[in-house]
Amino acid sequence: MGNASMLSRLLREGKSATMRGVMLSEQEIKVMEQAVANGCLQESSLRNIKHLLKGTKDPVAPAAVGELIDANNWAELNNRFFKSLAFGTGGLRGRTIGAAVTRAEQGKGGENGRPEFPCIGTACMNFFNVGRAMRGLITYVRKFVGERKPLIVVGHDTRHFSRSFAEQCAKIATDLGCDCALFDGPCSTPEVSFAIRELNADTGVVITASHNPAHDNGFKAYFNDGAQLVPPHDEGVIAEVNALESDTYEPLPESERGKLFELGSDMDARFMAKLKSIILRPEVFQRSSAKVVYTNLHGTGKRCIVPLLREIGCRVSTVAAQDVQDGRFPTVQSPNPENAPALDMAIAQADAEQADLVIATDPDSDRMGIAVRDKATGKMQLLTGNQTGCLLAWYRCMSMRELGIVTPENEAHAVMVKTYVTSPLQDAIAASFGIATVNVLTGFKYIAAKLGKYEHRIPEHLRADYRNLDEATSRSLRLQHSKYFVFGGEESYGYLAQDFVRDKDANAAALCLAELNAYLSSRSIGLLELLNSLYAQFGYHLEVGKSLVMEGADGAAKIAALTESFISAPPTEMDGSPVVNVRDFSLGIMKDAEGDPVPAENLLILDLADGRSFAVRPSGTEPKIKFYLFAHGLPGTDQDSAKESVAAGIDSLWKSLLQDCERRSKSSRA
Repeated sequence: MGNASMLSRLLREGKSATMRGVMLSEQEIKVMEQAVANGCLQESSLRNIKHLLKGTKDPVAPAAVGELIDANNWAELNNRFFKSLAFGTGGLRGRTIGAAVTRAEQGKGGENGRPEFPCIGTACMNFFNVGRAMRGLITYVRKFVGERKPLIVVGHDTRHFSRSFAEQCAKIATDLGCDCALFDGPCSTPEVSFAIRELNADTGVVITASHNPAHDNGFKAYFNDGAQLVPPHDEGVIAEVNALESDTYEPLPESERGKLFELGSDMDARFMAKLKSIILRPEVFQRSSAKVVYTNLHGTGKRCIVPLLREIGCRVSTVAAQDVQDGRFPTVQSPNPENAPALDMAIAQADAEQADLVIATDPDSDRMGIAVRDKATGKMQLLTGNQTGCLLAWYRCMSMRELGIVTPENEAHAVMVKTYVTSPLQDAIAASFGIATVNVLTGFKYIAAKLGKYEHRIPEHLRADYRNLDEATSRSLRLQHSKYFVFGGEESYGYLAQDFVRDKDANAAALCLAELNAYLSSRSIGLLELLNSLYAQFGYHLEVGKSLVMEGADGAAKIAALTESFISAPPTEMDGSPVVNVRDFSLGIMKDAEGDPVPAENLLILDLADGRSFAVRPSGTEPKIKFYLFAHGLPGTDQDSAKESVAAGIDSLWKSLLQDCERRSKSSRA
C-alpha cells in the first residue's frame, strides 16, 4: 500500500488508539528541550524532529515521536534524528524499521511480519525521506534536460516497504510531469542500470539496501548513463533535496502529468540476451558435467540468473526454501553472501547433490559469494571476494588472449578496473597478460565513471548508436578507438564483466563463474586448484577485511573521530614495522594510472617496510569503519608455509591495529 493510500485510510478512520494527535504538545516540546539541556537528546536531533514535524502531514510522525518521548527513549530518538540522510557510495540508506517499533508504526501490521508504517526519523528510510529524495532528483533532472519530458526508471528489491516506496516514487514522477517506467515486481539492481541505458532514460532509482540487515532499506539513484550519481550530479541532487522543507507537493494539471508504464518479461528478455553475449566459450557447457547450486537468499537473483544458466546448458538447482522472496530473509541471520552462514543451506544441498560450486547472491543481486569443492578433501570451501575476483580476472584475461580478442596490436586498448582496496594479485594477473589495470576509489560508481570515459573516447559519429550495438561490434570499437573493459570489481563481492551495465552485477558474475567452472571441469581441474596455481605463479596473497561497528548517533561521532585521528596523525609504525609510504586520499591531490584526478575521500593506505599494508576508511553505507589488511609471499615458495606465515602476519597486524584504535579512542575521550 502506497503512502497516499495509507494516509487517506487514517484520515477516513480518524485517529486510532495509536494516533495521539497530529502535533506534539507544548509539554512534549519542553520535555525534549530539557533532555537536550541534560545531555540526553542531541541538539541536532531536536532540530531535526521539529523540522520533520513541521514539514509533514503524516499523523504517524507525531504519534511515534510522542511515544518515544513518553518512554524517555532518547537513544532511539537520537538514532532516528541525529542527522538527515545524505548520498553516500550507495545513495540513501537507513533503517526502515526502528530498533524500538512504536505502536503508531506497528499499526495493523504489514506483510511478512513488518510494521504497517516505516520508521519515523530524518535519519531513516521512510516516505518523508523517499519523497524528498525523489522530488529533489526530479527537480535536478528537469533542469538538466530542459523543456522536454524526462523519463525515469524505477525498480525495487524484496525488502520491507520496497514496493510501497517504488510506487511512491512512480506517483511523484508522473505527478510532476515525468514519464516513469516501473518494474512489475522485484528486480535486480543491475537490471535497473541496464534499463536506463536501454530506454535512454534520464535517470533511475532502485529501492534497495543491497546486503544490509532486514531492518534497512535504501534509495539508490542513477543518472542517464545508468551509473550511480557522482560529482557534480550527486551534490546537485542533494542540494535540491535539502531545499525541500515539506513532504507535500502540488501535482501538475492532468494534461501535463507523465505516463506510467510497466517493465516486465520483455525487459528481462532484452537483459538476458545481452548477458549471454559476454560468454566467451559457450561450448564448454556441453562438454562439462559440472553441477551448480544457486541461492538468491530471498532476493531478486532468480528472476534472470536461473533461466539464463539453464538456457546456456548449465546444470543448476536452487535452494527452494530461499527462493521465496521475503524481506525478513527468514532462513539466514544476514542476507549478505560475504557472511559464511548465509551459504550453509546451499552448501548442504551441494553435498547432497555432489555439486562442485555454490553461488549465492544478495537481495538485489549485485553481490555474489561462492563456495567451491576441494578435490583433495571433498569438502566445500568458501572463497573471499578477492579470491573470486582473481579467478574471474584470470579467466577473462586468459580467454581474451587465447581467443584472439586481445592481441599484441591492440593490448594497449585493453584495461581492467578495480578499487585500491582490492587484491593487488589482480593487477599482477592482468599484467601477465599484457593488460593494464586502473585502480579507483571504493564504490562501483567510480568504475562506472571510467566506463563512461572510455565510451566517450569513441569518435562521436561511431558511437551515435553505441547502446544498441552488439557486444562484438562494441568491443571492436573500444579496442580500436578507446579502452576495452576486460573485467573489474571490488573486494566486497562485486564484479562486472560488461559495459552495458554500469554497476556491479551478480547476474553477469554468476554467468562468468559458471562458464569458468565448466571450462575447468571439462579439463578435470577444480577452481581451488586454479587458485593455488595462481599463488604458485605470483606468490600467496591474503587480504582480510575487518570492521568496527558503531551504530547510532554516538557511533557516527566515534567513526568520524577515529577517521580524523588516522588522517591527521597517521601511525609511523605498526606491529613493529615502520610505515614507509602513506597515501592520503582525503587531500584530493592523487591521480590514477591514467592521470585522472582521484576525488577526495576519507581513505588512507599505509605500506609497511616488511611488505604488508593496510587501509582505513569509513563505510559509505553502513555504521562502521573499515580496515583492509594485505600481505603476500614470494612466487615459487612452499605454499603451505607461505600461507601460514602470511596469515600469522595478518593476524598480528590486526591485533596491533586494534590496540592503536583503542589508544586513539581513549585520546579522543580524554
